[in-house]
Amino acid sequence: MDEVRLTRRGERVGAQWLPVTRGARRHADAEDAFVAELLAWQEVLPAAARFTHLTAARLRGWWLPPLPAGLPVFVSTELGSRVRRAGLRAIRRRELAPARKVAGVRVDPPAAILAACAADLGVLDLTCLIDAARREGEVTVSELVAAAQPGSRGRSRLLLATARSHWKADSIYEVLLRELHRSVGVEVEPQHVVLDDQGGFVAKGDLRLVGTRHLPEYDGGDHLERRQQRKDRKRDIRIADAGWRRRGYTRDDVLHQGVSILRDADAALGRDHDPSRICAWHALLRESTFTPSGLARLERRLGVERSGHSEAS
Repeated sequence: MDEVRLTRRGERVGAQWLPVTRGARRHADAEDAFVAELLAWQEVLPAAARFTHLTAARLRGWWLPPLPAGLPVFVSTELGSRVRRAGLRAIRRRELAPARKVAGVRVDPPAAILAACAADLGVLDLTCLIDAARREGEVTVSELVAAAQPGSRGRSRLLLATARSHWKADSIYEVLLRELHRSVGVEVEPQHVVLDDQGGFVAKGDLRLVGTRHLPEYDGGDHLERRQQRKDRKRDIRIADAGWRRRGYTRDDVLHQGVSILRDADAALGRDHDPSRICAWHALLRESTFTPSGLARLERRLGVERSGHSEAS
């Protein structure tokens, strides 16, 4: 089945062909609606144009922070190219690196995609994207540093997020839990393997507080399922029997109860509890789209009308 169709002005087509942009439609029954939309856009763009920024990040399946509805389609084009269409945001570059193909769609190389995102996103949002890309082996630290061109918008945020990033993370909120601890001066080791006294495998924890036998972990919605709860209880017993202590935290804990996580970490480390340490985390969080203020900031930067947002993936 053809998923994309080009049309002329005044041409009538069936209801199964949904409009994407002037002169291009995609089939209503396309296997992947988002990919089909990008393929339709691609048909009417210059040959050198390719998708970038959050459009390409979504196509690649990276972890996305909460985003406003109605985002434009982001493309990279040559400096002299004149691409003006409703719903399109063109980023003109003096030099374009060779495009990559994802599901038949032309995209910027991963480092260029992340450099484009750095112009608009906060450090925490960007760290999540970089973690996802590094986890899949799609970008290296050296490539990211090279992409942080002097004078480019977001260069300092890209370098800072690259320095904060890690390739060991299993979910976006695990990244946030790690960054919360690091923001309050607590060193953590991601994906720590717990062994028993005989060297046998016990469990792999999301994080370990360095210098302790404490494992802070993110508990997503799947941990509420009865079957998963039974597995979790057995795992908790194994961890306790090995002389370790696990603490599970929810999305609400990470976003709204950070001081309680700080208190737990202070107790585990045997240091005095100082609630003011959480201010560094709040500052980082406030600039991200995980908060209403950060989401509104991104909407203003992109000229998006406020009409809701998506949850983090």
